[in-house]
Amino acid sequence: MAKKSTKKKEIEIVNIVISSDLKKDIPLEKMAATLSNTEYNPEQFPGLVLRIKEPKTTALVFSSGKIVCTGARNMKDVERAILAIIKNVKKLNIIVTVKPEIHVQNIVASGQIGMDLNLNVLGIKLPHTEYEPEQFPGLVHKLKGTNATFLLFSNGKIVCTGTKTEKEVNEATDKLIDNLKKLLNK
Repeated sequence: MAKKSTKKKEIEIVNIVISSDLKKDIPLEKMAATLSNTEYNPEQFPGLVLRIKEPKTTALVFSSGKIVCTGARNMKDVERAILAIIKNVKKLNIIVTVKPEIHVQNIVASGQIGMDLNLNVLGIKLPHTEYEPEQFPGLVHKLKGTNATFLLFSNGKIVCTGTKTEKEVNEATDKLIDNLKKLLNK
């Protein structure tokens, strides 16, 4: 099922998805024509894609002023990305007068839990699990009592999604490891 390993738990945030609102109408066609770091195709999608170099993030900007930003690895970079969006909007002579509220929608973390895993056994014994190795090499596990969903791989690598804080990531990962150890010792 799971073999003990000398490796220890290591997990890091790889993506934070946030939403916010600039509280200003944004002329997306003008923004696309003015800025080179944008993509806008309203027949395909109503939002404008704004690529930010530093920090390396991508924002969806909607004409209502609502934004979704992805790619940051910490909250400091989220705030820097919001400032970069505001700076880009300012090039259109639109002055954002509010400090936009940041709402974390999802955090994705990945890493190592310090043990090798027999996914065939876990697919049977671990509840709230889907494992179809012909379709995908990882096991999908919804951790009960949390919003966290994990991808587990046989080498002990994991991906965690569905959390909204770094604390939730760590608590969910610790709970997952405890559950796996309990199964291991049966």
